[in-house]
Amino acid sequence: MKLVFAGTPEVAVPALDALLASGRHEVAAVVTRPDAPAGRGRRLIASPVAERAADAGIEVLKPAKPKDPEFLERLARIAPDCCPVVAYGALLPRAALDIPARGWVNLHFSLLPAWRGAAPVQHAIMAGDEITGASTFLIEEGLDSGPVYGTVTEEIRPTDTSGDLLTRLAFAGAGLLAATMDGIEDGTLHAVPQPADGVSHAPKVTVEDARVDWRAPALRVDRVVRGCTPAPGAWTTFRGERLKLVQVAPAPGRTDLAPGELSAAKNNVYAGTGSHAVELLWVQAQGKKPMRAADWARGVRIGAGETVGA
Repeated sequence: MKLVFAGTPEVAVPALDALLASGRHEVAAVVTRPDAPAGRGRRLIASPVAERAADAGIEVLKPAKPKDPEFLERLARIAPDCCPVVAYGALLPRAALDIPARGWVNLHFSLLPAWRGAAPVQHAIMAGDEITGASTFLIEEGLDSGPVYGTVTEEIRPTDTSGDLLTRLAFAGAGLLAATMDGIEDGTLHAVPQPADGVSHAPKVTVEDARVDWRAPALRVDRVVRGCTPAPGAWTTFRGERLKLVQVAPAPGRTDLAPGELSAAKNNVYAGTGSHAVELLWVQAQGKKPMRAADWARGVRIGAGETVGA
């Protein structure tokens, strides 16, 4: 089939690579978000998908909005059979959805209908799910509600951050998307409507969502930290300044600390929660690089009864 691939961040690159390597399909063009300012100089930087497409000699389309007439006209001239999508980052209008004969097929990082929305991996970890996965589905105008072509499952490991899990899903999902394109082309794969039961939603995780509530149980604190790592980054406050929590671990043996109360020894730093304590392993003070929590504690000289999150 002739394909136009839509995607933007690094997590979409494995799927593009899988389609380029498949030998069965022609990736005629790539659609991605416009170049964005980055770094201290705020220089415009192309997306990872745009850079990979350019390396492969593929036409790159960067519409400000996918409803732009110039983009729609160019897409119609290319006349793709199907448009596979991975984390493109913009809503597709009906005018765009109608162009490819076999529609737009999205790779979504959850087992639909669970965790529809922008942040399925983060929400799966924060909710304490043990299993997640990826799904390919036909895009409709509803939010991740279209019929599903296929799924692949992935275990959520006890120490997984959203970055860890998303990396594994990106590669597992790449194979799923390539197989979905094969099945659509040869007619052996048909989309099945999602069940009405089991729907959950995964909106974008905000900075405020990532603030740790020390009154919550230790397992919840751990899940929030892992689910918000690397972005937007779990955080709390210490002496009035923001303190990023890079890595923590439940410490069931410490039940003597009130929520947010700190206890620092030579090699360990603990913070109380609504149940037992968590050990702070890696933190990042405002304006500093990430460091081991024990090194941070020695530098700030934590006093008796001091707290985080006050």
